[in-house]
Amino acid sequence: MRNGSALQSPMRDLRRDLQAVARDTEALLKATAEVTGDRVQEARARTEKSLHNVVDHLYDRKMQRRVRRIARHTDSYVRDHSWSVIGVAAGVALLVGLLSRRD
Repeated sequence: MRNGSALQSPMRDLRRDLQAVARDTEALLKATAEVTGDRVQEARARTEKSLHNVVDHLYDRKMQRRVRRIARHTDSYVRDHSWSVIGVAAGVALLVGLLSRRD
Protein backbone atom coordinates (compact mmCIF):
# COMPACT_ATOMS: atom_id res chain seq x y z
CA MET A 1 0.00 0.00 0.00
CA ARG A 2 2.92 2.34 0.52
CA ASN A 3 3.60 2.47 -3.20
CA GLY A 4 0.72 4.86 -3.76
CA SER A 5 -1.78 2.36 -5.13
CA ALA A 6 -4.25 3.33 -2.43
CA LEU A 7 -4.13 6.90 -3.74
CA GLN A 8 -4.97 6.09 -7.35
CA SER A 9 -8.73 5.68 -6.92
CA PRO A 10 -9.28 8.84 -4.80
CA MET A 11 -7.10 10.86 -7.17
CA ARG A 12 -9.07 9.52 -10.13
CA ASP A 13 -12.35 10.38 -8.38
CA LEU A 14 -11.11 13.87 -7.53
CA ARG A 15 -10.02 14.48 -11.11
CA ARG A 16 -13.40 13.26 -12.42
CA ASP A 17 -15.26 15.52 -9.97
CA LEU A 18 -13.15 18.54 -10.88
CA GLN A 19 -13.71 17.86 -14.57
CA ALA A 20 -17.46 17.74 -13.94
CA VAL A 21 -17.30 21.07 -12.09
CA ALA A 22 -15.31 22.59 -14.95
CA ARG A 23 -17.85 21.34 -17.53
CA ASP A 24 -20.78 22.64 -15.46
CA THR A 25 -19.09 25.99 -14.99
CA GLU A 26 -18.44 26.29 -18.72
CA ALA A 27 -22.09 25.47 -19.42
CA LEU A 28 -23.22 28.08 -16.90
CA LEU A 29 -20.95 30.70 -18.44
CA LYS A 30 -22.32 29.93 -21.91
CA ALA A 31 -25.92 30.05 -20.66
CA THR A 32 -25.42 33.47 -19.07
CA ALA A 33 -23.52 34.99 -21.98
CA GLU A 34 -26.41 37.30 -22.92
CA VAL A 35 -27.18 38.42 -19.38
CA THR A 36 -26.19 42.04 -18.93
CA GLY A 37 -25.24 44.06 -15.90
CA ASP A 38 -21.95 45.14 -14.44
CA ARG A 39 -22.14 42.82 -11.44
CA VAL A 40 -23.06 39.82 -13.58
CA GLN A 41 -20.24 40.52 -16.03
CA GLU A 42 -17.79 40.98 -13.16
CA ALA A 43 -18.87 37.66 -11.65
CA ARG A 44 -18.55 35.99 -15.06
CA ALA A 45 -15.02 37.35 -15.45
CA ARG A 46 -13.98 36.08 -12.01
CA THR A 47 -15.57 32.70 -12.71
CA GLU A 48 -13.80 32.38 -16.06
CA LYS A 49 -10.47 33.22 -14.45
CA SER A 50 -11.06 30.69 -11.66
CA LEU A 51 -12.10 28.05 -14.17
CA HIS A 52 -8.94 28.55 -16.20
CA ASN A 53 -6.83 28.30 -13.04
CA VAL A 54 -8.57 25.08 -11.97
CA VAL A 55 -8.11 23.50 -15.38
CA ASP A 56 -4.44 24.50 -15.41
CA HIS A 57 -3.88 22.97 -11.97
CA LEU A 58 -5.96 19.91 -12.79
CA TYR A 59 -3.57 18.91 -15.54
CA ASP A 60 -0.40 20.17 -13.88
CA ARG A 61 1.86 17.13 -13.42
CA LYS A 62 3.98 18.91 -10.82
CA MET A 63 0.88 19.53 -8.68
CA GLN A 64 -0.19 15.90 -9.06
CA ARG A 65 3.21 14.68 -7.91
CA ARG A 66 3.11 17.08 -4.95
CA VAL A 67 -0.35 15.90 -3.88
CA ARG A 68 0.70 12.25 -4.16
CA ARG A 69 3.86 12.90 -2.13
CA ILE A 70 1.92 14.70 0.61
CA ALA A 71 -0.67 11.92 0.69
CA ARG A 72 2.06 9.26 1.00
CA HIS A 73 3.73 11.17 3.85
CA THR A 74 0.38 11.63 5.59
CA ASP A 75 -0.42 7.94 5.20
CA SER A 76 2.98 6.97 6.55
CA TYR A 77 2.67 9.35 9.51
CA VAL A 78 -0.80 8.09 10.42
CA ARG A 79 0.36 4.47 10.24
CA ASP A 80 3.45 5.18 12.35
CA HIS A 81 1.62 7.33 14.94
CA SER A 82 -1.87 5.85 14.84
CA TRP A 83 -2.68 6.23 18.55
CA SER A 84 -1.56 9.84 18.59
CA VAL A 85 -3.69 10.59 15.55
CA ILE A 86 -6.69 8.86 17.13
CA GLY A 87 -6.19 10.90 20.31
CA VAL A 88 -5.95 14.18 18.43
CA ALA A 89 -9.03 13.32 16.36
CA ALA A 90 -10.98 12.45 19.51
CA GLY A 91 -9.88 15.70 21.17
CA VAL A 92 -10.91 17.77 18.16
CA ALA A 93 -14.25 15.95 17.99
CA LEU A 94 -14.81 16.65 21.69
CA LEU A 95 -14.05 20.35 21.23
CA VAL A 96 -16.33 20.60 18.20
CA GLY A 97 -19.06 18.83 20.14
CA LEU A 98 -18.71 21.14 23.12
CA LEU A 99 -18.66 24.25 20.93
CA SER A 100 -21.69 23.14 18.94
CA ARG A 101 -23.73 22.73 22.15
CA ARG A 102 -23.19 26.35 23.11
CA ASP A 103 -26.17 28.54 22.44
